[in-house]
Amino acid sequence: MTASRIAFFCNYPPLISAVYPQSRVQRIQGLGQLYPTTISSENFSKLLPDLQEIEYIFSTWGMQRLSEDELAELPNLKVVFYGAGTVKHFAEPLLQRGIRLVSAWAANAVPVAEFTIAQISLASKGFFAANRRLHSEGPKGWVQPDMPGTFDINISILGAGMVGGDVISRLADFDVNVLVFDPYLSDEAANDMGVTKVGLEEAFEKGFIVSNHLADIPETEKMLTEELFSSMQPNSTFINTGRGVTADEDGLIRVLKQRTDVTALLDVTATEPPAEDSDLYRLPNVWLSPHIAGSIGNEVVRMADTVIEEFERELNGEDLLYEVTIDKLATMA
Repeated sequence: MTASRIAFFCNYPPLISAVYPQSRVQRIQGLGQLYPTTISSENFSKLLPDLQEIEYIFSTWGMQRLSEDELAELPNLKVVFYGAGTVKHFAEPLLQRGIRLVSAWAANAVPVAEFTIAQISLASKGFFAANRRLHSEGPKGWVQPDMPGTFDINISILGAGMVGGDVISRLADFDVNVLVFDPYLSDEAANDMGVTKVGLEEAFEKGFIVSNHLADIPETEKMLTEELFSSMQPNSTFINTGRGVTADEDGLIRVLKQRTDVTALLDVTATEPPAEDSDLYRLPNVWLSPHIAGSIGNEVVRMADTVIEEFERELNGEDLLYEVTIDKLATMA
């Protein structure tokens, strides 16, 4: 039996080494014949004669968008295994040509959910407000904040996709009420998850903590308006580990200037990083982090393991668990 022909594709080859350390490269080599050079937009044409037999591509952040003409030069390509999350920037030409695509978005969702749960726990106990007070008042600020803790509070989750669903699952270990806004979530699915479906306005009005996991699609751009932020409960917290463009950032800033009791924990912003003169750097009730909720450090290898396991399923003729389809692409983050 002829060994499967495999190649790494990426415009930033060092990322391949980060996500696929040598131990994972060896696993891939044990499953087929791996081309020795990472293919990028710069060397694609030069190496094209060697790529005609390629059947499987492994990649990660930096995967190039292959044109129809370039894909026509890869007549044997069957599946692209993407060891990262969102595939929107390169997926459509592949799928339109019938080339299957696997994403490690589920693996990338794990650290985001862990990060979000940590922020929910800290926010509910008033950590951020207390820390802010101690920094501004010193010993005089050594007062426990009047916060409810993680018991019998409403936590609103916006979007019950891969990340939001993982957060909801983890919240089952807390004695809290989970409210969910997601137009695609059926009543039956909400019941199975043990959550209460609500509209967007209700999610903001009733949630002591509102955590955003909406996908970045045209319908969600600036969906989270100034009016919604204004309606939040006293001492509440808005968490964004989803997509910055889903929030009306200028409106959020205006509310945070007026509502100093509201805290915003922003791991993503509309522009990353925000402009140097952005008030997000200066508002005391804003906590910024540089898009670190997703896979970083050792966590990135989890994504390699996910797509390698998918490759093994492909070789064994089994169903793929994390295949991206045209229909799924429309609602993915």
